[in-house]
Amino acid sequence: MLEFLQSLPSPIAQGMIWGIMAIGVYITYKILDLADLTVDGSFATGGAVLVVLTTNGVNIYLSLFVAFIAGCLAGFVTGIFHTRFGIPAILAGILTQLALYSVNLRIMGGRANVPISWRNYNLIVSSRTDDLPRTIAVSAIFIIALIGLLYWFFGTELGYSIRATGCNQAMSRANGINTDSRKIIGLVLSNGIVALSGALLAQFSGSADINMGRGAIVIGLAAVIIGEVIFSKIFVNFALRLVSAVIGAIIYYIVIAAVLKLGLNANDLKMFSAIIVALFLALPYWKSKYNEKHMKQSKAVKKGDNTDA
Repeated sequence: MLEFLQSLPSPIAQGMIWGIMAIGVYITYKILDLADLTVDGSFATGGAVLVVLTTNGVNIYLSLFVAFIAGCLAGFVTGIFHTRFGIPAILAGILTQLALYSVNLRIMGGRANVPISWRNYNLIVSSRTDDLPRTIAVSAIFIIALIGLLYWFFGTELGYSIRATGCNQAMSRANGINTDSRKIIGLVLSNGIVALSGALLAQFSGSADINMGRGAIVIGLAAVIIGEVIFSKIFVNFALRLVSAVIGAIIYYIVIAAVLKLGLNANDLKMFSAIIVALFLALPYWKSKYNEKHMKQSKAVKKGDNTDA
């Protein structure tokens, strides 16, 4: 048990980095009400761009910004596919994700993996044991700044119009909102944040890998859903809901770390992740069914009491 507690800083740091990605997923999944699968590709794009630029002498903060822009461009392509080509959002994301596999290979010079080491470069975050406290602190700063900016943005007229588009497209159009442009902006912002997370994770893991984004949408959804199921009654404020997505990612990685400590085969990790997501997705449904059944029983009891009276 003590050994597990001592190892917690690593999954917490990893969970915080993935929590940034979960915030990006939250924008499309919860605000826009779109199923965007671009994230599996744009996550790897962020990592590839940062590692290639940094290893070629570019300032790491500038590389991080360029990685964010690259993710924004990926989201823009998905948005164009969806709004201008009339392709359903889920298929538009799959098409962009498919194209990004080739794009990412080209960015990395045809290599499937490009290493980056803390020994040779001044990285922002690192998985080195001595650097974990700093990694957690830096990740926390990124999360606080990001949530603050998003809270401000979604409180503006443009932000409200994006939220309105996700709530009710027909009503938004009736009020003169260009829903297509709002979807594109949301997808651009979402994938930019996802790429930013990918750039941080590439530093944390010590390399950019062509498959580093595989299954990212599952982890992102797991984080959002875990946070929502646990904190939906407590976190009502928009900013706190974003925080719940980050906490969900941290919980997810702590659970994964605990299960691996118990001896789960690493090859079964994806299956276990899918089971976790399925269970947390089902919880709200089971809860509503239970409440509905409970209410029917209460009404039946009251009706019986009135009849007896």
